[in-house]
Amino acid sequence: MADLLSDEEVSERLPADWEREGDEIVRTYEFDSYLEGVGFAAGAGGLAEEAFHHPELTIGWREVEARLTTHDAGGITDSDIDLAERFDELAD
Repeated sequence: MADLLSDEEVSERLPADWEREGDEIVRTYEFDSYLEGVGFAAGAGGLAEEAFHHPELTIGWREVEARLTTHDAGGITDSDIDLAERFDELAD
């Protein structure tokens, strides 16, 4: 099982545009069209599967909200920060 990050570690390592909400880190990505968001969500799902991670992805009109937490650890771990960074690279 992955080790939980301390509050200080989460604050220091949280990527830009991500926010902490309790035991999750959250970001909403904005797109020019609905289908761009769907494409991003599909790519993010592939990255998550490769990382053996299961984020919550909510697709809306021209936006996708990503919520990351490590369920079996009960909070935020290195895996969440790493996947957030990979999502950011995908969105660029």
